[in-house]
Amino acid sequence: MSASEQTATAAPIVEMRKISKLYRGVPAVKEVDFDLRKGEIHALLGENGAGKSTLTKVMAGVVTASGGTMTWHGKEVSFQSPFEALEAGIAMVFQETSLVPSMTVAQNLYLGSEKFLNRLRGIYISAQQFLQSLNFAVDPTAIVSTLGAAKRQMVEIARAVHHNAEVIIFDEPTASLTPEEKRHFFALMHRLKSRGVSIVFISHALEEALAHADRITILRDGELVVTDHAGAFDREKIVRAMVGRTLSGEIYNKKRGADEIRKPGSRVLSVQDISMSNVVRNNSFSIYEGQITGVFGLIGSGRTETFKVVSGIYKRDFFAGGAIELEGRPVRYTVPREAVKDGIIYVTEDRKTEGFFETMSIAENLYSGLLAANLEKKAYISLREMRALAKDWTGRLNVKAINDNARVVELSGGNQQKVVIGKGLIQQPRIVIFDEPTRGVDVGAIAEIHQLINRLADSGLAVIVISSYLPEIMNLSDRILVCRQGRIVEEFAPDEATEEKIMYAAVH
Repeated sequence: MSASEQTATAAPIVEMRKISKLYRGVPAVKEVDFDLRKGEIHALLGENGAGKSTLTKVMAGVVTASGGTMTWHGKEVSFQSPFEALEAGIAMVFQETSLVPSMTVAQNLYLGSEKFLNRLRGIYISAQQFLQSLNFAVDPTAIVSTLGAAKRQMVEIARAVHHNAEVIIFDEPTASLTPEEKRHFFALMHRLKSRGVSIVFISHALEEALAHADRITILRDGELVVTDHAGAFDREKIVRAMVGRTLSGEIYNKKRGADEIRKPGSRVLSVQDISMSNVVRNNSFSIYEGQITGVFGLIGSGRTETFKVVSGIYKRDFFAGGAIELEGRPVRYTVPREAVKDGIIYVTEDRKTEGFFETMSIAENLYSGLLAANLEKKAYISLREMRALAKDWTGRLNVKAINDNARVVELSGGNQQKVVIGKGLIQQPRIVIFDEPTRGVDVGAIAEIHQLINRLADSGLAVIVISSYLPEIMNLSDRILVCRQGRIVEEFAPDEATEEKIMYAAVH
């Protein structure tokens, strides 16, 4: 009997029966059945708000179920904390990292499993060797707060593997990884499987689930739709089960012709030879109104850092730092507020750390965007204005929540992203910079965000989309800039570009 056949007939090590979880009386998951077998990769799919993260958080002890039962190796359990679940052998790698920002990579890696006496040099050497064994290029001495989203995700994954858990839950582990890093991650996942580790794999990249999962479970609106072997699915069948309709053509259209590409309006932003340390190097480009400029580059290419300089988050070099002109006027922003005042907003790729106030409500987060843009005019807070704005923008962006008083941290990833976008758009910008706008977002929300981005460009705004996902760049962009080693090295028209040409420019 083959290994896959043995897995298919093996008794479940985790069984969840009729699991429900209510938030303020509203069900996030409703009587869901789910099981996991030893040494299998089980993909869990569904739109944002479908209940995927909630179900796995019950398994990992992060939240307590409102109803139903869970068995672990045949014994009924109810974990009251992640520590209890980890002690039993279940680890979870969260979509939004849970690392301690002020500690080093090595300290985070060994947090909770330290010896009584620790020698820092020994910890760093051990962490270096362990990270290299996983093919993760992360400096163990680096402070976590200085790392980008991709490297923080690598540390989260490494920490879960280091615990030698029997079950590892990956919630959107590849959302911020480059193609090469993804290849290493999936190789690691299959090595874990060969050692008998069971893996729950949540992903919005449907091709990843089809390529690597043994079984697939699909949830919709908090309820189980189907569980079957991966071979029983294709992309269209998965999407239909997730949303009740097919969205492939709606999200990623076929190649556009020249008549479908927006012509540039007037030049609103001119960047000449800007530099920042060794990350951004003599970078030059222009941005035009009424057009979507797509920016592609691998991790470390300087794509994000370039536009953080433009939006005042980072400062360019004081000497020989280059020049930035906004509609012909030289500008040098020292803080983001100055850029916001001039109509430039940056929608971050790291929504949890930089995008919203997680303990505040949807209404309060949206209103904070308005206050930030009008600090000199707003002498008081108007609750009536706050409620009206929240009602207007949650309707415009189709934010799904119990009500406007729901805390943003309680929302699904896609709805959190919509709130972050709304907080920026409420400032009435002229230039909008989207950094990985659909990272960790389901197919339904991707279509809505793409439609919004297209509407912004159609209304005359200058829109910049930074993305590491080539189909997104190809579908949205009216022009494509490729970043490598801190500068723009190539520009393509979308009707002439291919994924191969863009990737070649990004790596050679």
